[in-house]
Amino acid sequence: MNVLTLAGSPRFPSRSTALLTIAQHWLEQREINVMPWNLFNFNPEDLLYGRYDSPGLAVFNDQLAQADGVIISTPIYKASFAGALKTLLDLLPERALEHKVVLPVATGGSVGHMLALDYALKPVLNALKAQEILYGVFADDTQISQYDREPRLTPELEARLTEALETFVHALERQAQFAPIGG
Repeated sequence: MNVLTLAGSPRFPSRSTALLTIAQHWLEQREINVMPWNLFNFNPEDLLYGRYDSPGLAVFNDQLAQADGVIISTPIYKASFAGALKTLLDLLPERALEHKVVLPVATGGSVGHMLALDYALKPVLNALKAQEILYGVFADDTQISQYDREPRLTPELEARLTEALETFVHALERQAQFAPIGG
């Protein structure tokens, strides 16, 4: 199985990227191939000017096509996901997430931002034709410490992330079981 991860924070280090890194390690321990990406892999001008022919975007699209699943992390700002992430998602082909299981992950300053996953990010993922969008994981800033070193999660958040990752892997296995021959 191949999983592409996408850190959508314009900052590094960040809490949302720390969550994604923890998820990546969890998947790799289960011998799942992870292809990590973040916004810093792209030339900012290519994103800003909407360059669909960007070399970085071409490589990303190739790896995305090989992925069975995608985990996208983002900080929540002003009740929506990161604008730089939206810019990247806007450059993807219309069916970029077709036949993909997607797990959204987000962090925000308070639980008041929790619904941004459902009302801001998931509609964009649906527009990209994701096969299955799982219930996301939201963490408020108090649940992640030392994100710039060795991230620590509260036990409650760690349990929710682990449960979401287990659900993600089961969805990938289910998808593989019913995938068309040659597809």
